[in-house]
Amino acid sequence: MQWLRAWWRIIRLGARVLALALSAPAYAPRFRRLVLARIYLGTAPLLLWFTVLSSLLGLVIIRIVVVTATSYGLSQYALQMVVRVLVLELIPLTAAIFVALRVALPDSGETAALRARGVLHEHTRAGVERLVREVAPRVAAGVFAVVALAAVSGVVTLILAYLTIYGFVGGGLAQYTRTVGHVFHPSVTLVFVLKTFFLSLAVGLIPVGSALYDAPQRRSRSSMEIRVLVRLFLVILLIEAVSLVGNYY
Repeated sequence: MQWLRAWWRIIRLGARVLALALSAPAYAPRFRRLVLARIYLGTAPLLLWFTVLSSLLGLVIIRIVVVTATSYGLSQYALQMVVRVLVLELIPLTAAIFVALRVALPDSGETAALRARGVLHEHTRAGVERLVREVAPRVAAGVFAVVALAAVSGVVTLILAYLTIYGFVGGGLAQYTRTVGHVFHPSVTLVFVLKTFFLSLAVGLIPVGSALYDAPQRRSRSSMEIRVLVRLFLVILLIEAVSLVGNYY
């Protein structure tokens, strides 16, 4: 029952943040500045490094796929394999894990510290205001960071795939756009968008919600972070499994 109650509170926190995002107070100048500051601090320091690392890894995978497909006489399928493996599967998953380790876990530690000081009580007006002011921007930062990193890295990977396969010429653009458009079928695109959204929502909500609602225990901070990571990775694995079923079955 305690496990179910913790999950229910995390889901309720997500509903409250979504309701706040659709309400007028979320667009007040003061609250908007808080959200934008959190989004900037959660995304800007990671964007360049993640894009560079994903590009280097993408180049290696693209080269391996192209050489292997050519050696077996399947070069016409190389681009489809690259787009499916990298853009549809690996990049959103890697972005979610990267943001979870670099942004969500530190935010959950800060939330736990605020909770320990007793400033996030939901039974008082000041506690509710502090909850909105401290928690909602952190959730928004995690969601936006995953989406931004996945989108930018996906575009860069598509450009690198074209340059690797066709070179610095425009003659292969028509074939390239036709192949990529064939991969991004409407149903596949819908699954990809939903997967990225739910991954970002899990990364934004679960660490902060766990720090906010889990029963306090006399354990070290590292054990709390491991517990949060296990919970988050299980949800990420479930989302990835559902997206694979939706795309290939």
